[in-house]
Amino acid sequence: MQLDVDIRKVLRSGKRTFHLNVRFNASSQRIVIIGPSGAGKSLTLKAIAGLMTPDSGHIRLGGRTLLDVQAGINLAPQARHVAYLFQDYALFPHLNVRQNVGFGLAHGWFNPHERDRHATVDQWLDAFHLSVLAQQFPHQLSGGQRQRVALARALVSQPQALLLDEPFAALDPALRGQMRGELDALQRRLQVPMVLITHDPQDARVFGEQVVQLHDGAVHDAFEAEELSA
Repeated sequence: MQLDVDIRKVLRSGKRTFHLNVRFNASSQRIVIIGPSGAGKSLTLKAIAGLMTPDSGHIRLGGRTLLDVQAGINLAPQARHVAYLFQDYALFPHLNVRQNVGFGLAHGWFNPHERDRHATVDQWLDAFHLSVLAQQFPHQLSGGQRQRVALARALVSQPQALLLDEPFAALDPALRGQMRGELDALQRRLQVPMVLITHDPQDARVFGEQVVQLHDGAVHDAFEAEELSA
């Protein structure tokens, strides 16, 4: 996956001003953007997803131009063919597991019906060992189960890339290690390109074929994962 990011954005809140000035070019299946809280990681990921519009610059993914401010190009999030996994998973509390996964295939404002069946949804329920939980609602699931549902919903539409916002931050340490292993194995099996943001060096060691380090809204360094200090 070729990802070319060169964006700038000024954000103001009261008397505070934050300058996002991110420029990097990566070409791997697994890209990790790492940095402390407030470094600009989530803003960068949202810009790639089309959830935040930079003031200037461009974003190109796999040879497609998603954004070019000067040329007047700014594809809508749905047209970018990327899937965004929010840190809190953003599952719909009133929909069961099958409906939440099926929402990834839905068009328009209508939720999947409880009795709807779709072969692709069944495939992803099986892939994530969720079939026995298909009728459960998010509040009835463990943290790891909720993450599996969110991943299945993200992947059901066969996106060009998977964008993950601190996917393990909400999990306890033991479950965090387990879910790292599951996501690692899943990505290697499916070969879905991914961009993952994190503050945890262990995430970068596991997933970062290429690592981009942000600090104060700018790229501080870019390197291979094995260069991370132990």
